[in-house]
Amino acid sequence: MFGGRLTGARALPTSPQRSTLPPDPPRRTVLKAGLAAGLSGLLLPGLGACTPTDRPGTVTVAGGEPGGFYLEFAELLAASLQRHGVAGQATALTTGGSLDNLELLLTGKATFAVALADSAARSTAAGEPPAVGLSAVGKVYENYVHCVIRHNSEIRDISGLAGRTVAVGEPGSGTSLTTPRLLAAAGLSTTAGTAGGVTVLSLGLNEGLAALRDGTVDALFWSGGVPTAAIAAANDDVGLGFLDLSPLLPALRAKYGVFYDRVLIPAGAYAGIPAVWTVGVANLLLCRSDLDDQTVKRTVELLVGHAEELIPRSSLSVQFLSPESLINTAGLPLHPGAVAAYRELHG
Repeated sequence: MFGGRLTGARALPTSPQRSTLPPDPPRRTVLKAGLAAGLSGLLLPGLGACTPTDRPGTVTVAGGEPGGFYLEFAELLAASLQRHGVAGQATALTTGGSLDNLELLLTGKATFAVALADSAARSTAAGEPPAVGLSAVGKVYENYVHCVIRHNSEIRDISGLAGRTVAVGEPGSGTSLTTPRLLAAAGLSTTAGTAGGVTVLSLGLNEGLAALRDGTVDALFWSGGVPTAAIAAANDDVGLGFLDLSPLLPALRAKYGVFYDRVLIPAGAYAGIPAVWTVGVANLLLCRSDLDDQTVKRTVELLVGHAEELIPRSSLSVQFLSPESLINTAGLPLHPGAVAAYRELHG
C-alpha cells in the first residue's frame, strides 16, 4: 500500500456519495500537509546526481492549448525536468490536446505527454489498432468536463441543447472524443438535419469562448483543470454558467467503461458561479514504452519529490502526485522505470 496524497489548493470530491465540501484551508497549508503525508518515510534519491552522460540531451512534453491546464502543467514539468537535471534541455509543446499528444508520442516527436484516460484507452477499442508503445508514468490530476453556457441562457440541462449549436472541442483534443460520447449518452443526435439534433462545431477553447461571447454557439464543451484560466477570464468579461453533466454517468460508464467519475466544480472556483456536478476523467502522464528506464524513474522521483513545483497557479483541482495515486492509471500499464521508482519510493 502506498502512502499519502498531495492535493492542490482544494481537495475536490470524486465519489458519487459525497455531496459537500469540507472547509477550504489555505493553499500553502494544504500543500505542505500533503507533502508531509506523501513523503513521510521516503528517502528520495538525489536528482542532482544525474550527469550529462546519463541523461537525455533534450526532452519535450506535449501539452495543450494556450489558456488551458494541459499546457500550463507541461510548461511547469518541462522547467522542473531541466532545473533538476533530468534532461539537459526540456520544452513544452503547444498542441490541440490528448489525441494530438498521443500521436506525437507514438511518432517520436514528444518524450512525454499528458492525455485523458479515455483518449489513451481509445486505441485499444475493438476494431482499432492496439496502443503499442504507450506506457504510463502516472496519473497526475483530475480533468473536469465543463459544459459552458452564458449566464443568461435559457438552457437549464443537457437536454436543452437539442436544436442548439455547440462547440465540441478542437480536432485532436480529448474533448473532441469525450463530447460526442456525452451527447450520445444524453440521447442527442449530431447528425445534420435530424429533428431535435445538435449542430456541432469543432472549436477549441479560445475559439469556442469567442463564439460563445458573440452568440455563434449556445454552449461550449471543454475538459480541463478547475479553474481553467481562459474560462475564468471569459466569465469575468461576460458572465458564464455550467450545466450538470453527472446524470449522464451511468450511460457513459455502461458503454465506455469506468474512465468517468462524478466530480464537483465548487462554488467560487469561477466568480459568482454556484457549485455544479460534472463528469471527471483522469489525466495521465505518458511516454513511449521504449523510453529508457532511468529517465522515467527520475521523472517519477521528480513528480513525488518536487510536486509543489507542478501545480499551476490557478488550479484548485485534485493533484495525484503521490505514489498511491500516481499508480492508478486506469488500466494503462506503467512503464518499467516507473514501476521501479514506485517500489523504491514506497515499497
